Amino acid sequence: MDGASRGNPGEAGAGAVIKDPQGKVVRELRKYLGIATNNMAEYRALVMALTEAGSMGIRDIEVFADSELVVKQMTGAYRVKSEELKSLFEEALRLMKGFRTAKIVHVYREENSLADKLANEAIERRGQ
Repeated sequence: MDGASRGNPGEAGAGAVIKDPQGKVVRELRKYLGIATNNMAEYRALVMALTEAGSMGIRDIEVFADSELVVKQMTGAYRVKSEELKSLFEEALRLMKGFRTAKIVHVYREENSLADKLANEAIERRGQ
């Protein structure tokens, strides 16, 4: 999953890819977010991905994100200090607890290129 913001805050989008256990893409998600910060966009991408995975009946999930902040906050390594992120963090945590197993892993941007592409497409298309 990935969030993008053109300006901080600026026009933002969320993108996510859901793959099966063999690595085959089964769903591509993108959503235009309006004006948001980059961190808000990252969290909204996470919430979008978790919501969709849950609605698909997925029970075990591994989330790959290139946002070190989101990964460290979700794993408890960093505290969530920003008031605007707290509700998104709490929603993501609640959604993660709905899976039998769930973990979030930091990856480098190059390993997250499809989600990044989807987040940027969402901005370009503005919800179309």
